[in-house]
Amino acid sequence: MSKVTWKAGTMVYPVPAAMISCGSTTENYNIITVAWTGTINTSPAMTYVSIRKDRHSYDLIKESGEFVINLTTQDLVKATDFCGVRSGRDMNKFEVTGLTPAKGTYVKAPLIAESPVNIECKVTEIKELGSHDMFLAEVLAVHVDDQYIDEKGKFHLDKAKPICYSHGAYYGLGHQLGTFGYSVMKKKTKKLKAKKHTNYRKKKKD
Repeated sequence: MSKVTWKAGTMVYPVPAAMISCGSTTENYNIITVAWTGTINTSPAMTYVSIRKDRHSYDLIKESGEFVINLTTQDLVKATDFCGVRSGRDMNKFEVTGLTPAKGTYVKAPLIAESPVNIECKVTEIKELGSHDMFLAEVLAVHVDDQYIDEKGKFHLDKAKPICYSHGAYYGLGHQLGTFGYSVMKKKTKKLKAKKHTNYRKKKKD
């Protein structure tokens, strides 16, 4: 097997395609789509978004110190792309896309009601990195759509058909390949989990 060596670049793919909502009043609510976001700590729960200084949302987040990460789905893919290529300086993206701003618990920035998961965030530090600045933030609350919670209280994000972004394109996620720790799982436990998963998928189709 041979390799081709390229110059240094961002090659960790696929990545999230998340809509970040921001602004502190209905007049300046905005949505920006970002790929540079993720989890950075468990306790306290912390996340980040990296945004270029020339983006409209940069100043909104810097001034308010708040934002909301909204996970995206196949139904939201067009709005996700639109909010990444159009500027909130020129329009109200909620109005243009038909998305619904919803009130959060701790932040003034709006949630996107159509998103299956909304993560309220408070900025704790801004790191200047070069092309982008990283907004490190503490997670204050997580909202999940109850239609994806089963009778045992387990949340099934897969039912919302989440999407990701890779090399200029959006993709839906495929079928499950395994669960955390399955490589060292005892055969009896593995069979039991596989049976539960099969029953769940059957019930999902019904």
